Amino acid sequence: MKRVHLFMAGTVMLLANGAGAESVVKPFHLDEATISDVQAAYRSGALTAARLVQAYQERIQAYDQAGPKLNVVIFLNPKAQQEAAALDEHLRKTGKFVGPLHGIPVLLKDNVNTKDMPTTGGSLSLAGYMPATDAAITQKLRSAGAIILAKVNLHEFAVWGETVSSIRGQTLNPYDLTRTPGGSSGGTGAGLAANFAVAGIGTDTVNSIRSPASANSIVGIRPTLGLVCRAGVIPYSFTQDAAGPLARTVSDATKMLNVLVGYDANDPVTAWSVGNI
Repeated sequence: MKRVHLFMAGTVMLLANGAGAESVVKPFHLDEATISDVQAAYRSGALTAARLVQAYQERIQAYDQAGPKLNVVIFLNPKAQQEAAALDEHLRKTGKFVGPLHGIPVLLKDNVNTKDMPTTGGSLSLAGYMPATDAAITQKLRSAGAIILAKVNLHEFAVWGETVSSIRGQTLNPYDLTRTPGGSSGGTGAGLAANFAVAGIGTDTVNSIRSPASANSIVGIRPTLGLVCRAGVIPYSFTQDAAGPLARTVSDATKMLNVLVGYDANDPVTAWSVGNI
């Protein structure tokens, strides 16, 4: 069977040509796709992780620094295609997902450490800074099969609610370019609203997950303090900081949260979550 992938107007299509058979087109609609939509398409053979990453990269190229210039992305993961191809190969060989977020492209707020990409906190003062290790939540996402597609803008050092930084400038709201995307996790919120990825991570000290969720018509969960480890996240307030998911649906936000939770000795406050998850 020969397969040809096409991407047009928010739809990824698999064209299957079999000898003596009519061509069959199975569309996968990128816009507003959920974790379940993506993984069902993987299982049916209608989509690969590598193709999905490419489709999101094309959207970012078209809308982030071109078109409406949403100003969401600080750094694109140069290994995203390679990581996606490895996940596709695992599924092909074993018939199984590596974890509950297998092949799910994720946007990571750029105050969350990544050992293979810079972490800037949105500040020129940290331009090019490469952490030695992943944050605990970055490790959990990767172990669950997620692909960190990009590091995204935030209000500088996550200290306010407008998502303006010295390293990227003002992020715009995809629904109305004259309005705020909220903050400080506005890069994640605007990126998901613009269909740059399936889900993402924000941090919240006062209102920084809930604000962009509201402004961009998506779902955010600020977890109870101690539910999610904050080790490797640039701190603002040790008594208030929380890291949590942003997504398009409650179901997807919950799936993300389930991956992130748990005790970690690197953040002692997570001891309160033992037996309470």
